[in-house]
Amino acid sequence: MGKKRIVKKSAVGVGQELKARTLRLPKKKLEKGILYVQSTYNNTILTLTDEKGNVVMSSSAGVLGFRGARKGTPYAAAKVAEFLAGRAKMIGLKRIQINIKGVGAGRESAIRSFLARDIELDVIRDVTPVPHNGPKPPKPRRV
Repeated sequence: MGKKRIVKKSAVGVGQELKARTLRLPKKKLEKGILYVQSTYNNTILTLTDEKGNVVMSSSAGVLGFRGARKGTPYAAAKVAEFLAGRAKMIGLKRIQINIKGVGAGRESAIRSFLARDIELDVIRDVTPVPHNGPKPPKPRRV
């Protein structure tokens, strides 16, 4: 049989994992941008684009090391927004428009922590799709 090997995993926090990642920043500077916040029950995804809609950078709770039910929490959304805001400041972002989509728990906390990095806000839009008539009702049951 032999000895059993025990593999110990080091407890890597979110901050240490961010330092371990290599930061690839875009070469062009950006002063105005649009932040898209897609907040679902399971995850929060933030995407930063230029004024034309070309994606500059994006991040999500899963990228930062949150797994399972923790991805949909307001804390995870705040951490994602802090990470993205720090990278946005590095490329010179000064003004932002925010488009929010979804009904998840991370909507407000993502916006609050992004704006805490001294970035001016132009407008916040809620672009969550709303059905006009809803889905088609089921057919009557045949017995």
